[in-house]
Amino acid sequence: MSNTATLSAETGRITGSSSSRRLRTEDRIPGILYGQGMQPLVLSVTRRDLRVALSGPAGYNTILNLTVGGQSFNAVVKEMQRHPVRRTVAHIDFMQINLSEEITMHVPLRLTGVAKAVVSAGGLVDPAVDSIEVRTTPSNIPNEILIDITDMTSESVVHLADVKMPAGVTAVGDPDMLIATVLTSRGAATTAAADAPAAAGDAPAAESAS
Repeated sequence: MSNTATLSAETGRITGSSSSRRLRTEDRIPGILYGQGMQPLVLSVTRRDLRVALSGPAGYNTILNLTVGGQSFNAVVKEMQRHPVRRTVAHIDFMQINLSEEITMHVPLRLTGVAKAVVSAGGLVDPAVDSIEVRTTPSNIPNEILIDITDMTSESVVHLADVKMPAGVTAVGDPDMLIATVLTSRGAATTAAADAPAAAGDAPAAESAS
């Protein structure tokens, strides 16, 4: 389940694009902390400290003890905006949380096992999504959702309703949402067709008498 980490932030930054650019040149990331019943706080964190805080097994779902201006808040990362080219974090949104109240978060998805029936047919299991949105209390957020594909066949399809959730965790979204499908290579399909016996109507015509 989700780990916790401590992260310090500085407040009192000047808002605006020029101020944000200056912060980034100092290897700091501009951000904001918001939550129910509180005034949003503009802040900044050092890039290295953020990377360290989120380096545990829970990753982006780490529960943070965020210190801002002498105050401590339980918080999680709600959104990261990235530079369109360099893909570095350009802005970060933190959300204050109540550890006893449920929140909605995205949790990474990982396929486990080997679908031998799919492999023998020349196919592979393809995840349709890389994360699943779930609702649970902050301390109960899974580090990842595991899906065992061992028993899948070439005709198998996994929908959100088929995914077994840990105790106390509820999936959010359309139950029919595709989670994993099976892809079969064209070469394997062609080989299978070539190996199949010809239908009676498709039998080659007899050679004409000379």
